[in-house]
Amino acid sequence: MWNVWWVWIVAGFALGVLEVLAPGYIFLGFAIAAAVMAVIVGLGAQLGAAMAILVYAILALLAWLGLRAKFGTSEKDVKVWRDDINKN
Repeated sequence: MWNVWWVWIVAGFALGVLEVLAPGYIFLGFAIAAAVMAVIVGLGAQLGAAMAILVYAILALLAWLGLRAKFGTSEKDVKVWRDDINKN
């Protein structure tokens, strides 16, 4: 199952649908990682289950970091105040 490219494509599409249903870029990094894994497996890489999960996790982290760098933070995020307004 880990070395079948279309399984990764189906997982990517399923995660993409979940991203549409859940707001906030929660599943988009996982969907991108699944699509990249489909390409990797489709090119002939023979990965065991543990290595496939490890590569998928690394790809998901890189996708999340890329999305975070591209889209940044939201206006709804918690603001951190560095200066005290009462300090003179």
